[in-house]
Amino acid sequence: MEYKDYYQSLGVEKAASADDIKKAYRKLVRKYHPDVSKHKDSDSKTKEINEAYGVLGDAEKRTAYDELGSGGRAGQRFQPPPDWASSFGGGANGADSDFFSDLFANVGQRSRGRGPGAGYQARGEDIHAAITVDLVDLYHGATRTVTMRVPQRDASGRAVTTDKSIEVKIPKGVLPGQQLRLSGQGHPGIGGGGSGDLFLEIGLKSDQRYRVDGSHVYETVPVTPWEAALGAGIAVPTPSGDVEVTVPAGSQTGRKLRLKGRGIPARLPGDLYLVLEVVLPPADNEKARALYETMARELAFNPRARTGA
Repeated sequence: MEYKDYYQSLGVEKAASADDIKKAYRKLVRKYHPDVSKHKDSDSKTKEINEAYGVLGDAEKRTAYDELGSGGRAGQRFQPPPDWASSFGGGANGADSDFFSDLFANVGQRSRGRGPGAGYQARGEDIHAAITVDLVDLYHGATRTVTMRVPQRDASGRAVTTDKSIEVKIPKGVLPGQQLRLSGQGHPGIGGGGSGDLFLEIGLKSDQRYRVDGSHVYETVPVTPWEAALGAGIAVPTPSGDVEVTVPAGSQTGRKLRLKGRGIPARLPGDLYLVLEVVLPPADNEKARALYETMARELAFNPRARTGA
């Protein structure tokens, strides 16, 4: 079988701390998450990252990996010591076996000096992943399905990877960057030990209409020149529903109208700021051009005077 350099997979040095390994893992998971990544091999990269963290994120597995793999290079032919398979209770069987399965299916038994059937138990590792949602989901809550490739154990106890779909409830008021903890949805335990947890970091899908700052939301609202100049009552669609607002006379592009408590309904609800954008009608016909020419004569002024230009 070919040696896999898990440190290279996570982009860390062999002397990296546990915290550095976790940070690198979480960063890569966000980068290659299928919902946000345009990388053509995002699925295989995610599988590689999860496999690497499944080893380096566990102190016992990392120690065993370092002992076996000292001097190994990625892609190099690799053969574990003759007694390794018996220490696992018959796990390894040569080049046709998966590297992860052969070496780490029962690493807890070997690292503690116990043979097969010794009753060793260990809790499974946690999984860190990311999920991207729409802004409206943060306002009202939602249910989404997340599919991941995770390690599991087959009938013979060997570690294999498989697709796992989980329904996730996005709670109302959650903020971008926060994590949802799904108990027992992480890596399976060893010897009957409990599964780890799944931590999902909330990401926000890009939308040119909105900008989010904590629980505050900024929404761009186009208005006509006459609405801005004369004032008007307008209907504005927002993530929490349509609202009627008054555009004050003499408004300019960039003016903010604050709607208190209309931001993300977090524990401390934010505000919604409507940012006005004056949009000019096109001068694409004779009548429109004539109107602009009349305005140029009748309403002539220097808009740059106040800037000192």
